[in-house]
Amino acid sequence: MNEPRQLPDELIAKLACLPLDRPFTAAEAGEVSLRPQDLRAAVAAAHLWHPVRGVYVLRSVPEDLALRIDVLQLVVPQDCVVTDQTAAWLWGADQALPPNAHLAVPLISVFAPPGRRLRNGLVDSGERRFTARDVIDLKGLLVTTPLRTACDIARLSGRDVAFAGLDALASLGTYTIEEQVRELERFRGYRGIIQARDLSPFADPRSGSHSESVFRLRWLDAGLPRPECQIEIPAPQGSYFLDMGLREERFAGEYDGEEFHGPEESDHDEERRDWARSTGNWLIVVGRRHNIYGRGQDIDRLLRDAWKRRHDRA
Repeated sequence: MNEPRQLPDELIAKLACLPLDRPFTAAEAGEVSLRPQDLRAAVAAAHLWHPVRGVYVLRSVPEDLALRIDVLQLVVPQDCVVTDQTAAWLWGADQALPPNAHLAVPLISVFAPPGRRLRNGLVDSGERRFTARDVIDLKGLLVTTPLRTACDIARLSGRDVAFAGLDALASLGTYTIEEQVRELERFRGYRGIIQARDLSPFADPRSGSHSESVFRLRWLDAGLPRPECQIEIPAPQGSYFLDMGLREERFAGEYDGEEFHGPEESDHDEERRDWARSTGNWLIVVGRRHNIYGRGQDIDRLLRDAWKRRHDRA
């Protein structure tokens, strides 16, 4: 989290009139004469957090499940069900969200009872049918269970987001991959079920990030054997972990994202990889954002070429 930056004294005084321990709406902020541009300035200066449209929280309030419930209760009607990426966020499976999702304030994904749609500009709503086991009541907020959320994200999201969402929700530990695969049988004939069936058996709760999950999907698409996540490598200064790989083949892949692998970490990253290459005979393919995403992504080719070199050398 960025450190708060200085704001004009007048704006600081108005912020001091806001709730100190709970989220609040833009309408509440207006009651203490905070204009939309004031709220934007406070968010940009890291004094406020803007988790969903229409709702703000002071940055000093700890973020946990209780806070996320409070945020959604301000804008979600009691008879609607929170679903998809919003449900994943509520459960704490943040890796289900696409990279840089924090840079945009999302619509809330909710579904209303049959015959009713919400049109308030804050939510992305529609109709969906649920059984009693699909929905949990959290302090009066209805939300799809992690298992039902996984089934919906696997079916209805784009392929990369679907795969990362399966990993993230499995990491919560409330169900097994086998249970998730079996649960999909009830969605036979539903939209997106073929994608969900194809991806679900390969989900892995040990994935370290959304982008690591997408890297692993590219690995599978390249036709390589299914990799193990988070391979532990003993090292002189203590163990470290490779993002994914094949232990017996000494073949691995690592994702270097800007948020965790900027210039200050690059020397350390290369040091440990050089050690693994020279001491353990590991062949490590490093992928960065441009290798993984977009029309020009080439990580599948890089992996196949490296795989061929490893076997030509054997």
